[in-house]
Amino acid sequence: MRRLTATMTALALVGTATAGQAEDVEVLHWWTAGGEAAALNVLKDDLGGQGIGWQDMPVAGGGGTQAMTVLRARVTSGNAPTAVQMLGFDIQDWAAEDALADLNPIAEAAGWNQVIPAAIQRFATHDGQWVAAPVNVHSTNWVWANAGILAELDLEPPQDWDGFVAALEAAQEAGYVALAHGGQPWQDATVFDAVAMATGGPEFYQEAFIDLDEDTLASDTMRQVFDRMATLRGYVDDNFSGRDWNLATAMVINDEAAFQMMGDWAKGEFLNAGETPGEDFLCFRFPGTQDQVIFNSDQFAMFDQSGAVSDEQAALAQAILSPEFQIAFNKVKGSVPARTDLEVDALDACGQQGYAQFKAAAESGNLMGSFAHGHANPAAVKNAMYDVVTAHFNGEYDSEVAVEELVTAVQINR
Repeated sequence: MRRLTATMTALALVGTATAGQAEDVEVLHWWTAGGEAAALNVLKDDLGGQGIGWQDMPVAGGGGTQAMTVLRARVTSGNAPTAVQMLGFDIQDWAAEDALADLNPIAEAAGWNQVIPAAIQRFATHDGQWVAAPVNVHSTNWVWANAGILAELDLEPPQDWDGFVAALEAAQEAGYVALAHGGQPWQDATVFDAVAMATGGPEFYQEAFIDLDEDTLASDTMRQVFDRMATLRGYVDDNFSGRDWNLATAMVINDEAAFQMMGDWAKGEFLNAGETPGEDFLCFRFPGTQDQVIFNSDQFAMFDQSGAVSDEQAALAQAILSPEFQIAFNKVKGSVPARTDLEVDALDACGQQGYAQFKAAAESGNLMGSFAHGHANPAAVKNAMYDVVTAHFNGEYDSEVAVEELVTAVQINR
């Protein structure tokens, strides 16, 4: 009876979100690409149906770095947005400053603890308090391929590193850009994520990027990771520097490039262009990482509003984790639901594959936070590692020097 009373009380708190005159929510985010914007409209429409307006505050930049700079300025001036799209350790940093609202009553009423995997809760909670609502789970270790080009070249999705290099070589020899890529630090790191996991395996990835073990960072295996990055650099076109990720995806869509290594937000671009998975494009895990899911999770952190969760924040949090929204949003975004208790027949073939792999990885301990997307180590370490990875990819370091610089970067910034 005590549990029932507590649940009813929490539900009553959530229910106030639709009572009285609703106000707007001001939402800071970096979803500005076509597929991303289409997915965001799902959330806007959901709230609009509850009479809650949406004040959009987009800050372009796929990795969210610019958005976090804008957020810091807003909070410093005493004018925090209602909700902010955040990733990983950024959530934890703001929670440690006591800047975020307590969502526990909403989470308890809706049973979030039972349906969100522990690896995701690691970033959505702080000191036992829910401070953010997970919108989705993205994974970074995907390869996207132009189905027509692969058919023309009689290629199947490769299953190992040597097979992938052979496929890249065949595409390049046929006159295509073998690997579409954008030369931005977070994109270089996204490729590095998958290459490191494939080269060293999950134990190596855990020790190097999550535990920050210096022996592992300085190992021959890490040198091999950089060697493989140099190999991939040879299959990227000369105009890659500064290219946005969605423009690299467009190269695959437009039959200019055979492959792209990118998180599953790229699928939203294919879908937005009217492409069909399995027919126009192919999706598969980076060879050597078929059992692992390297994830990031877009979440909306609610900033404290005078010590209480506002009605509009409660409505936003409740909407984000409703089963209906999780399916509708992720169907468009290219990611998979953050909940593990859903029927996903409405998702496309790549989405269903990704969701099954996500749940299996969560159960087997192979769901691991992405270094490239702020889910493996704090921002200072991540950014320092970015610098090394990008410098190497652009030819400033050879692999031996890159390993040394990586160790030094972690020593200084951990």
